[in-house]
Amino acid sequence: MLGGGEHAARKLKWAQILLAGDAGSYDAEIVRTVRVSPSTVGRTKRRFVEGNLERALSEEPRPGAERKLTGKEEALLVATACAKPPVGRKRWTLTLLADAMVKLTDHDSLSGETARRQLAENNLKPWRRDMWCIHNVNGEYVARMEDVLDLYAETPDPDRPLVCFDETPVQLIGEVRQPVPAQPGQRERYDYEYRRNGTVNLFVTFDPHRGRRNIKVTERRAAADYAHCMREFVDVHYPDAACIRVVHDNLSIHTAGALYHAFAPAEARRILRRLEFHYTPNTPAGSTWSSARSACSSASVSAAASTTPKGSEKRSQHRNGSEIKRETASNGCSQPTKHEPNSAAPIRSPPKSQNQCDEPLGLGARKDHNGNQL
Repeated sequence: MLGGGEHAARKLKWAQILLAGDAGSYDAEIVRTVRVSPSTVGRTKRRFVEGNLERALSEEPRPGAERKLTGKEEALLVATACAKPPVGRKRWTLTLLADAMVKLTDHDSLSGETARRQLAENNLKPWRRDMWCIHNVNGEYVARMEDVLDLYAETPDPDRPLVCFDETPVQLIGEVRQPVPAQPGQRERYDYEYRRNGTVNLFVTFDPHRGRRNIKVTERRAAADYAHCMREFVDVHYPDAACIRVVHDNLSIHTAGALYHAFAPAEARRILRRLEFHYTPNTPAGSTWSSARSACSSASVSAAASTTPKGSEKRSQHRNGSEIKRETASNGCSQPTKHEPNSAAPIRSPPKSQNQCDEPLGLGARKDHNGNQL
């Protein structure tokens, strides 16, 4: 036990006491070397004499109050917490749950702490909610689901590559003042004030069979931008493939007509002959069937932080070029001084929040001076 492995600290102390006593050390010496109280030495030796080694290294049962709620009452508390709150209340609180249990049982009183312990044992937090896309399963949903799952289950074919395609918007945020680099014992520090530098769009392509991811940064998400991505599939990324199977969601620009909108009919037809479109289930959660959605989450930070398309600086001057203060200052510094216009640090983007919907939620926890989340 003392030679390796993970054990409770008090159990190791008990083992050291027994070994020291077996070596002939007096209690006073054990107290000094092991750094325990005399009563701990006496109790450990007594458990060993009255029982055995296992009992000496085990904690004695501690007396405590009986559980206030029976098994049925605990089940009633859980069912109440999962039900709708009282009229006029948005959610259950611990006090409301305790008062409800007093009305539903024979208890004269119950504390909110009792309700909290029972909810914690059942891993239940009724005051918290998760946003989730609740879909309606119909025939069209099942047909598209089976089509996408069959594609993922097929054996990889170099002549017929499988590509997952998606897009996501990213807000570009720059620092007004240069951050202080990290040092031993101190994290990197950045000022609570930041600058908006506009937004960009990320087209993310993911090849699940090759494990390859490609990111293209554009100023907007339009049909013409989508069409150019499809032409890059045919002419750049997979020039030797006989057919490129593209899996994407049901966004309005994800159509064959987008290519005729951007190119001449002959060029659009040439590209479409090499493409085969597969659409995810037609619900807000449909994009979760595409592997590119998870790739968007990790790419939104790294790609946008180092890439700014041509013209985005011009856009930020008349749209998003304002300087905003962060919600709180966590570095304990005094009020910042006036900065020079050319002292801004490179652009960096906050992490993108995870969600199961087609449209992304707000980015990070930064807010502008009006309290609006960005």
